Amino acid sequence: MFDSGRSSWYSSDMSANRSCTPSEALLVERIARLEQRKAAIAAEQSEAILAFARAHAKSQTAGGTVDPEALERSIAAQVGLACRVSPTEGRRRVRTARDLHAGHTRIRALFAAGQLSEYKTSVIAAATAHLSPGERAQVDRELAEQRVETLGVRRIHDLTRTLAAQVAPEKFTARCRAARSGRRVSVRPSADGMADLTAHLPVEEAVACYAALAAAVNEIAVQPEPVTRGRGQIMADTLVERLTGQATARDVAVEIQVLVPVEALVDPRSPLPAQIPGHGPVPVDLLTNSTGRTIWRRLVTRDGIIIGGDSRSRRFTGQLAALIRARDGHRCREPYCDAPIRHIDHIHRWSELGRTEFDNGRGLCAFHNHVRETAGWRAEVTSGTVRTTTPTGAHYHSELRAENSSGIGEKSSPGAA
Repeated sequence: MFDSGRSSWYSSDMSANRSCTPSEALLVERIARLEQRKAAIAAEQSEAILAFARAHAKSQTAGGTVDPEALERSIAAQVGLACRVSPTEGRRRVRTARDLHAGHTRIRALFAAGQLSEYKTSVIAAATAHLSPGERAQVDRELAEQRVETLGVRRIHDLTRTLAAQVAPEKFTARCRAARSGRRVSVRPSADGMADLTAHLPVEEAVACYAALAAAVNEIAVQPEPVTRGRGQIMADTLVERLTGQATARDVAVEIQVLVPVEALVDPRSPLPAQIPGHGPVPVDLLTNSTGRTIWRRLVTRDGIIIGGDSRSRRFTGQLAALIRARDGHRCREPYCDAPIRHIDHIHRWSELGRTEFDNGRGLCAFHNHVRETAGWRAEVTSGTVRTTTPTGAHYHSELRAENSSGIGEKSSPGAA
């Protein structure tokens, strides 16, 4: 639905500047040109990514044998930092750039001309990743003949997968079977104290689970008590109750760490919210208004730095790791990476007499913990920040402060302090 308030704002603003504002047709044309340029720039960047990957692989292997997996991690991590994205996204971009030069001649041309967006191009590359260059070329030709640039993302996805299945049916079957080993459950933070619980399942199992939750709605609808919840609420509550075994969804028993600003404890009127590490801000009132059996473990902060905590669970090693994870928001400390913390890393290496203490620890995902062991990667503390140096000499900084502080991801030129 169009926002009438915004409509009046746009109308008044445009009326005041009608004499100097381009016509609507010119503005739409400009938007289209910018979109085309954006896609063309993304294609140019993809070419640069591939050139870097080849150059780095050549320089690293010149001195002898190199572990291919370690080399790919190093390339993906450097591309991720340069593009200000996660290493997973960096790896995807590297593989897309590689595959576009292995059979996708027409798709690459459409991408370079700005006729096909970066996202649509990546969808095609991902759907044909299991094919050989010759098989990709067949799919590439069919996509061009069907004017893939005029299709939406979902149609491109389905069409590409269909063509890939026709070109190499055995490989398609093997890919689908292998995909089932990737079934998993994950949780991601959302806004306003919410989170998204996602299950990646074989399609028949996912449909069965959804049907069971939908059936719960019908069971409640026929009961004599008035229904006070919507369909989505009933399904969500049923999911929690069946997974946890609790009688009601809000009766779950769980301990949650919460970063509470000391100002909010001293002044009840303080506007500063609390922070659930890894899940964002919540009102301080929420900590006292819970009707379930949730246990909140408070970690007190000042200016984003943890200065104390509740007295429970005072084991040194466990508490130290918990404080570091909480300070880092349960997310990898490397710039632009949102992966969950899997390892607590010694910034000043243990092998180099680094101490196991709060200021020398940082939370890292498994990827970044491994990539640090690759030749050319270094980390050090400088003026309260962790400075990561890549094999090319680029520096990236991350402050040793709580997650909600600023200054993460700043880059300096090679050789800068």
